[in-house]
Amino acid sequence: MALPDSVFEHGPDPENPGWRHWNLKDDTLFNGAVMGKLITRVDDDGRARLRMFPERRHENLQGIVHGAVTLSLIDISLFTTMHTIGSGNAGPSVTLELSTQFVGAGDPTRPLDAVCEIVRETGSLVFVRGTVVQEDHVVCAFSGIVKKIHARPKPQ
Repeated sequence: MALPDSVFEHGPDPENPGWRHWNLKDDTLFNGAVMGKLITRVDDDGRARLRMFPERRHENLQGIVHGAVTLSLIDISLFTTMHTIGSGNAGPSVTLELSTQFVGAGDPTRPLDAVCEIVRETGSLVFVRGTVVQEDHVVCAFSGIVKKIHARPKPQ
């Protein structure tokens, strides 16, 4: 079951040609309240890309993008990837596993991108891997597994 258009905005972003919105219409939920505007596209190499625009609220005491923000971007990117280059069905589903290796700091003055590919998709699982980058600077590498939730038959 896909997310209905009444709760999810994924149309073209006129401010960023070639990109699409990836936002819940209720901006009081996590994505909007914490992450802010998110946009996505499929790159020429077939990988899915999810972009956020860091703000002061995303910084830690060292003045870099907080690791929890980066982890949130990664988690959301798993579902973007399922929707854009997988079966097209990103919901309802849940993250089963997420492994991340931080290798650099995120600069809060530049867009932060999660670039992903699907390693394998089955009827109930999607295996994703990727990197978080700012142009040619790598912030982290990651892999994750998402479980698709299927409606269970009601007992008779």
